[in-house]
Amino acid sequence: MLDFDFLEPASVGEASRMLADLGDECRVIAGGTALMLGMRQRMLTPSHLVSLGRLGTLRGMALDERGGLRIGALTLHAEVAASPVVRERWPMLASMASRVANPQVRNQGTVGGNLCYADPSTDPPGCLMALNAQVVLASQRGERILSMADFLVDYYTTALEPDELLSEIRVPAMPADACGQYARFLRTAAEHRPLVSVAFVARRQGAVCTEARIAVGASTPIPLRLSRAEAYLAGKTVTTDVAAEAAAIVASDIEPVSDARGDADFRRDMVRVVARRNIAGLFGLPQA
Repeated sequence: MLDFDFLEPASVGEASRMLADLGDECRVIAGGTALMLGMRQRMLTPSHLVSLGRLGTLRGMALDERGGLRIGALTLHAEVAASPVVRERWPMLASMASRVANPQVRNQGTVGGNLCYADPSTDPPGCLMALNAQVVLASQRGERILSMADFLVDYYTTALEPDELLSEIRVPAMPADACGQYARFLRTAAEHRPLVSVAFVARRQGAVCTEARIAVGASTPIPLRLSRAEAYLAGKTVTTDVAAEAAAIVASDIEPVSDARGDADFRRDMVRVVARRNIAGLFGLPQA
């Protein structure tokens, strides 16, 4: 690892000015779980690190006036997983957070850092997309709010401007008739990164799905909403056949990546399997 200067701004505005002044020569550090790996391998050689450690306003979670959840960007995955409020009102979010990477990462890595890194093979982006979450981007120029789909641009690429920080994630309240489930597939039990993830949120009246949101991640460059499958499910009584057909639509509408961890055909097959089981499971149907 090469030498670097470690900067500790005391406000979002000061951090934003540092980022604007230093440009590509600097990197933001929060939990540092991914950044340190990159620097040790000299894939990244910044001259300056801008630490967010003193920005206490970016920590913690709170409910907003509409019952939605505000997650400070520096909130740890383990804190989301353990939160009684999250477990009660957004159980799929708590469940997802409890499975991110490994205990070391969950207790050091931040939700905001994970999203800004934009690694396609992680859990939070797809789950948050299915929950209709938004991100707040802050700078000395003010704030702007983007949907997850607008924030995630491509492999390891986000819509962050050079002087912006992700300050907060906003998750809307779940309607009383809504439920959700996050499912993933690991190639081996020893892996921490999903090969496939499917997040499914449904509003339902008994066995009838009145509205669906499906997001596939890990097998695509960025998580995707599957609008055709969502429209197919809306208004239908969910049976095993309906779940299978919806999953087939999901699998046919993605363009899977192909790499050493799994080729495109294998990933597409596993997306179909995980989606079918997830849809069936949420409606209490057999998942075999």
